[in-house]
Amino acid sequence: MCINYGQFKKIMLKKGYIINDDYNRKYPTIRSINDKQAVRMYHLGEQYLPKNIANKVEHNPYYYQNRYMEFIHPKKKKQKYRVYKYKGKFKDVSKMSGIDVLFLLLFHLLGLLPKRENYQPLSPEMKQEVRKMERYSNEIRLIVSEKLKITEDVKSYITQTEKDIEDITNLRQKYRNKLRNCTDDKVIEEYKEKRNECTTILNKYRKNLKTANYILEDTPKVKEVIKIEMQMKNGQEDITKTKKKDRNLNR
Repeated sequence: MCINYGQFKKIMLKKGYIINDDYNRKYPTIRSINDKQAVRMYHLGEQYLPKNIANKVEHNPYYYQNRYMEFIHPKKKKQKYRVYKYKGKFKDVSKMSGIDVLFLLLFHLLGLLPKRENYQPLSPEMKQEVRKMERYSNEIRLIVSEKLKITEDVKSYITQTEKDIEDITNLRQKYRNKLRNCTDDKVIEEYKEKRNECTTILNKYRKNLKTANYILEDTPKVKEVIKIEMQMKNGQEDITKTKKKDRNLNR
């Protein structure tokens, strides 16, 4: 997308990465705009040193500059990118509080609730969360259906579900034991049906238990990602306001 190193740095900054290669710095570094810890670029490989990056992009065809301009100053047109649809219903959203609101806010910052065209997350961290959409969809459905408000609710749900799984497993084993000694075809069919019902219930409980454990695992991460995205969003808005003020002063 670029034909010189200066353009490359601007593209990386817009993508959420800061390159620090001042002349008085011994080792050029790169970091996410939301991270304090930087990585020395030579650790990434010889080809990622600034001089080698500069050499590579300077050999790009001149028409790559058009891509650079389109990226830095995008036109308002429908972009083609993978669309994720959330399957679920939310009632009385305004009355919600706790974990449910946290995950709803995540969907909002991902541009899915409400659905917004041509919207993409800003921070690299939020962009990575798009890969977990199916997992997050399952989590928010369980949160809403089971009315889980705080982490203690989730822990209680896990405890109860583990007990339910144990009870259903024991019940299924009883039907299996009865099948071993049964000779009546009609009764055998009945026991098989009961056994299969237990298996269906167990599969649902196990899936929900897995999802509930994911909620406990993901909640701290979601909080951090939302915080980072909001910081970057506010930063972008401040930059836009500053540019508008500068244009007005120039006029």
